[in-house]
Amino acid sequence: MISKVVIPAAGLGTRLLSATKEQPKEMLPIFAGNDLGDLSVKPIVQVIFEQLHDVGFREFYFIVGRSKRALEDHFTADFEFVKSLERKGKTSQACDLENFYNKLESSTIAWINQPSPLGFGHAVYLAKNLIGNEHFLVHAGDTVIFSEKNRHLTTLLESHVKHKNHCTLLIREVEDPRQFGVVAGDVRKDGLIKLTDIEEKPAKPKTNLAIMPVYIFDPAIFSALAETQAGKGNEIQLTDGIKKLMEQGLQVMASKLSSHDMWIDVGTPETYWEAQSSTYNRFKVTKKS
Repeated sequence: MISKVVIPAAGLGTRLLSATKEQPKEMLPIFAGNDLGDLSVKPIVQVIFEQLHDVGFREFYFIVGRSKRALEDHFTADFEFVKSLERKGKTSQACDLENFYNKLESSTIAWINQPSPLGFGHAVYLAKNLIGNEHFLVHAGDTVIFSEKNRHLTTLLESHVKHKNHCTLLIREVEDPRQFGVVAGDVRKDGLIKLTDIEEKPAKPKTNLAIMPVYIFDPAIFSALAETQAGKGNEIQLTDGIKKLMEQGLQVMASKLSSHDMWIDVGTPETYWEAQSSTYNRFKVTKKS
């Protein structure tokens, strides 16, 4: 069972200033549902954590920068506050927080500092000593995917284990893939794609298959990242590390998101507005009659 997760959350979030001056963009709120069927508001990174916990992950390694205090405070259980809400008759909010805190209590959480924003690949590499020789999942802290019963995560896990991949990642079709990592490969009968090429933010994409930043790796990625030089944006790109795996003849596959799955990103003002709108529309009808 793969139980470890690395969640990079150390980006500067400059496109969302001044909201991200003293808190990471991963703490920006989106709409969600709770167990009582009520509409709630949660930081996007909490939604990610709860999804991962629900499918069985229990060890979480957050890569954080200078604004880590907001994350650490939020991921510290405060059951006295829950009791205070209950006394005030805030049953729905109390239930929601108590469920979150119970998940925290059953998890191991560690904070790894990334002093300088040297790239997504560098952030993942910093978890090397804590991951050891185990397979692990990487999930960007500013992107969340909603699927039926978290099918996107369970399918990714099953595919990785079944085919003994060195890397398995999520992709989706997009109209303009130039702002994404882009893959090309051979489509198998089971719908998985065996990758033959991968490139970060290509000027002339070979396909419209964009990487969604959710990956499963075996420890070989750490050796690949150690040899990876700074690339696009003068940063160490995780995409370039994956390319090295492929150059070594190691198997990398992609699982394609369903057209029914919802992808949410809070990287820019435009995508954050879309995140607010789409999550509100998704969860406003969940309230039980």
